[in-house]
Amino acid sequence: MEQIESLNASDPAESGALELGALADRLERHGEVFHLRGAAGWVQGRTMYGGASSFIAYSAATRMFPDLPPLRAAQIGFIGPVGEDIEARATMLRTGKSVSHVETTLWCEGALVHRTTWLFGKARPGNGSRAADRLDTFTAPEASEPIAPSPRFSGFIHRMEQRRAAPRGGDGSIAIRRWVRLNVRDGLDTQAQLIAVGDTLPPGSMRAMERPGPLSSINWSLTLLGDAITTRDGWWLLESASNHMADGFSSETLRAWNTDGIEVMRGLQAVAIFG
Repeated sequence: MEQIESLNASDPAESGALELGALADRLERHGEVFHLRGAAGWVQGRTMYGGASSFIAYSAATRMFPDLPPLRAAQIGFIGPVGEDIEARATMLRTGKSVSHVETTLWCEGALVHRTTWLFGKARPGNGSRAADRLDTFTAPEASEPIAPSPRFSGFIHRMEQRRAAPRGGDGSIAIRRWVRLNVRDGLDTQAQLIAVGDTLPPGSMRAMERPGPLSSINWSLTLLGDAITTRDGWWLLESASNHMADGFSSETLRAWNTDGIEVMRGLQAVAIFG
């Protein structure tokens, strides 16, 4: 969750707010640049929620190069605050027989605020295989306790539904696990949904903080585990877990499973911890 700097209330029914599919449709191409105006409803503190800004970057890449193969991985840098008026650029770094690297950059008021290298790859004959990990036990989202978003939190969280996937208050580990889905998923493929929700949870290191304080995601490196990912009713089981926390920084592992308990995405994230 990028730039958690404020818990100021935002109106859940914020005027002019658009769902993610509508935001992607609002991208206007002018030569090699896309412009997006009025991306309201996805802010947190003084910047845009990291999953939304990354979704906009992904949308720019796939619109600039519509014949890309499936997404395999991404390296995302949260460089500065992302506002509601955005300029997006997408560049093909290299395309080979099966793999294409695309770089996207987001700009606000002339400043670079978001940079990603996307890796898209066609399926090809393999030399061995290894199935993705599967959870032994878990509670289905339909049987999990709903989590009502607090009106104290930013507007973007009101555009998602969350359910508790671990005991209230945690199980003693420095990790957070919840079921999450977008309220509106119209027009979004599986890859877009995973990018949009994958950064939803606060860092697991929050469970080890000595006092409340602001946090900020610095980057997000992710890998998708397969190109035929499915789930039920848009639900994804997300987990953020701290691997190491010291000197104002935390290394976090981010994981996502589908409703069959099959892991579908894994990533790493650096988090700055202030105060």
